[in-house]
Amino acid sequence: MTRLALLLVILAAPAAAAAQPTPASTPAGAQAANFFERDWVLMHWALKYHDPNHDILLSPGEAQAAAQAFRQIADTNSDGRVTPQEYRGAREFILARY
Repeated sequence: MTRLALLLVILAAPAAAAAQPTPASTPAGAQAANFFERDWVLMHWALKYHDPNHDILLSPGEAQAAAQAFRQIADTNSDGRVTPQEYRGAREFILARY
């Protein structure tokens, strides 16, 4: 699964409505952590603003909070989805300002 597709899957499902994990699925927090590990810009941003214990590691809960914050930045038309264009725009916004 590509990084963008993984992000869209993570951002499409609200945290409150996350399904219980099964042996064939991965918890949303772990998916979010994996996403941030693949993009140094987003990882730096997530560690700076969503790692309250400053251990330089994103726990699944911290990663999920960062994913929700990223969704708020990226979903510019508030339709609940992050398009590739919105993703790139949000990444550029983060890179330029944080």
